[in-house]
Amino acid sequence: MSTSPAGALHCPACGAPAAPEAARCEYCRARLATVSCPSCFSHLFDGTAYCPHCGAARSRSDQQTKLAETRCPACRGAMRWILVGAADLLECEGCDGMWVEAPTFERLCADRESQAAVLHTSAGDRPAEVARPGPVRYRPCLRCGKMMNRLNFGRISGAVVDVCRGHGTFLDHGELHQVVRFIQEGGMDRARDAQREQLREEQRRLQNIQRDRTSVTPASSSLSWDGRALNEFLSGLFGR
Repeated sequence: MSTSPAGALHCPACGAPAAPEAARCEYCRARLATVSCPSCFSHLFDGTAYCPHCGAARSRSDQQTKLAETRCPACRGAMRWILVGAADLLECEGCDGMWVEAPTFERLCADRESQAAVLHTSAGDRPAEVARPGPVRYRPCLRCGKMMNRLNFGRISGAVVDVCRGHGTFLDHGELHQVVRFIQEGGMDRARDAQREQLREEQRRLQNIQRDRTSVTPASSSLSWDGRALNEFLSGLFGR
């Protein structure tokens, strides 16, 4: 008879084995892990004291004060406020999606980029994660109800998030961790470098177009007809 390895995690609902990063049980779909790391915002299995990704101590508490009846823009499930570290987040109990208010998201990104600069972390040539293919579904903003824009965070991160400028950002399961890890691994510097290269390439393209036009203009002007010359040519041609 086989036995489970020491330290193995099990679903508290059905007892099935579960991976430390599993958000839900593969067998009964019970919720296992929640966003609980205050540093990289990864999902931690219930009972885990430290984040396996970055080593930060777990920090999470539920809030029951604001927008108690808010519905998830992705699955219409109930959302509730949680506090992870110093960040107030709305979490969907149905699909594990996250809503982050605009000021909180900006502060979170700025803080993680500052940490990245201090730690000198770098992803090197590691490719960005690619978003899962699937039908595009636009979601309504939790604040104004208008459809949000879908943006690839940092243009190269691979995390396609839903943004309503001025109100907030909605992220699917795991995308908040993906965004934070992208920032901590120097992704914003790579994004800025890519944007600068794109601007330089556009400038070179415009310069080439201008040079081509300049080289063609003299030849075109030498072959051009004015109105009097054209009339004389036609009169001679038709004997008029």
